[in-house]
Amino acid sequence: MLIDIIKILQKRAQIAMQGAFSQDELPKDLLIPEVVPISNPQFGHYQCNNPLKLAKALKASPRQVAEKIVERFDRDGIEKIEIAGPGFINITLSAAFLSCQTTAMIRSPRFGIELPEHPQRIIVEFSSPNVAKELHVGHLRSTIIGDCLARVFEFLGHDVLRLNHIGDWGTQFGMLIAYMQDVAPDVLEGRAEADLPMLMQWYRASKKRFDDEVEFKKRAQLQVVALQGGDPVSLRAWKMICEISRRSYQEIYNLLDVKLVERGESFYNPYLEEMIGDLDKKGLIQISGGAKCIFLEGFETREGLALPMIVQKSDGGYNYDTTDLAALRHRVDVEKADRIIIVTDAGQILHFQMLIQAGEKAGYFDPKKVIFNHVPFGVVLGQDGKKFKTRSGETEKLIDLLLEAVSQAKKIMQERLPDLPDEEITALARVLGIDAVKYADLSCNRLKDYVFSYERMLRFEGNTAAFLLYAYVRIQGIKRKVGKQIAFDKEIILKHPTEIALALHLRQFSETLAHVEQELLPNRLTDYLYELAEKFHAFFRDCRVEGVPEEESRLLLCELTARVLSQGLHLLGLKTLDRM
Repeated sequence: MLIDIIKILQKRAQIAMQGAFSQDELPKDLLIPEVVPISNPQFGHYQCNNPLKLAKALKASPRQVAEKIVERFDRDGIEKIEIAGPGFINITLSAAFLSCQTTAMIRSPRFGIELPEHPQRIIVEFSSPNVAKELHVGHLRSTIIGDCLARVFEFLGHDVLRLNHIGDWGTQFGMLIAYMQDVAPDVLEGRAEADLPMLMQWYRASKKRFDDEVEFKKRAQLQVVALQGGDPVSLRAWKMICEISRRSYQEIYNLLDVKLVERGESFYNPYLEEMIGDLDKKGLIQISGGAKCIFLEGFETREGLALPMIVQKSDGGYNYDTTDLAALRHRVDVEKADRIIIVTDAGQILHFQMLIQAGEKAGYFDPKKVIFNHVPFGVVLGQDGKKFKTRSGETEKLIDLLLEAVSQAKKIMQERLPDLPDEEITALARVLGIDAVKYADLSCNRLKDYVFSYERMLRFEGNTAAFLLYAYVRIQGIKRKVGKQIAFDKEIILKHPTEIALALHLRQFSETLAHVEQELLPNRLTDYLYELAEKFHAFFRDCRVEGVPEEESRLLLCELTARVLSQGLHLLGLKTLDRM
């Protein structure tokens, strides 16, 4: 049976502290010890830092405090416990303990990670493009970060709803439909077809006419009214526009292996009028410049004036503040969410801060009952350090970026595997290319900007997808070379230092997922997997597998490494390869 090592060590430290000092002496805020992995393995595996914090309250030196705790520390499964520096308690687990733990992992389909007794209903909103516009490089981060988080929560046993909150409602559709009535009536009437680039061209032209021509602007606004009022002709045109966009998005989602439930702004349209009335009844609505607004504490313009959250425009129309507030209410009341996670660029931070405060004031959201996380991210930069664009200065289309990565990966695979049929090369390149793009993004702290580079992300050295895939491929090669069935009824026996280091890291997989669950940082998982690959390569260098007395044990350790690598890559949304 697997145990949570950190929790066990925390409990033992707590018992030792309570045995060493009276309850009156121990500060309440330090009763739960802090136990963390040690970054430098030469000092041990885990470290307890509490003596440094306790020393002041106990009026003793940190080392004296540490000595009293160590005297009473339960040492079952511990090879060594010692005091270092001013009062750090360093703990080294025994090889026998880690042998038992990794053996239990290889025999468990979930690596010993238990399912929650009470799974949470978790809504993850991500990707969220606008209809009639192509997905660009900016959508990449939201799509793959959101997909990764959804995969982690699904693996941990929670009930996850993956929502694609697309921009499919509003003034832009009135403009587009009015313009298409003039230039492409046959498309609106179903006699001809159109694609997304055509829609984008028409949208740009309609925006120019909307800004320049008073008569066209009035027609476009009447189209919005007709659409919001349920006019069948307008609705048919709107649905056609959405379907063209949907087909284009789906091509990219298929390439990225991302699954989403589409629920755009239009879904909430039937709820908006009633919600505005409810907000008005609760005394939250104030009129400002003819618009219905909510004024919230702590939000001001640069001039120091109260910053309004507009929920209904002066012309009676609604905006994304309105639909997002309705969406929040729906997710709490109807979806019964325990946790709501929304993945957007960092430019939306203020919007969501205001949204949550408005939701609380309206009684639509209670932070004591529902966890809300806005997951912001930085921008993708080009080699010049500016926002990533094409050579012509236009925003890079996401489909072009992905296909170029696959093309460059194909060249690499052709050089490495010249005898493989083109069909196989193409399949391998698709995996490597997409994996490389995803991993390069996810391995960066999402809060930071990063520079996009095909050359760097396709390298076989360093913290890249190729490096991790190569570790997985190497293990498949070892298994083929040994040519035996793996004896899963046997035990993993750890002796060599690099075996022990690899086993300890494997055992920390569950700890890593717990960090991702709490912090919503995918790079926690990429860092873990990169270190796992490094530790495996060190093991491969130092420990022969084939034809040695330790063959069965080491083959089990290799298989466990491959499984954790595969599972970790899957949680990132990456696929594995059997050859490179």
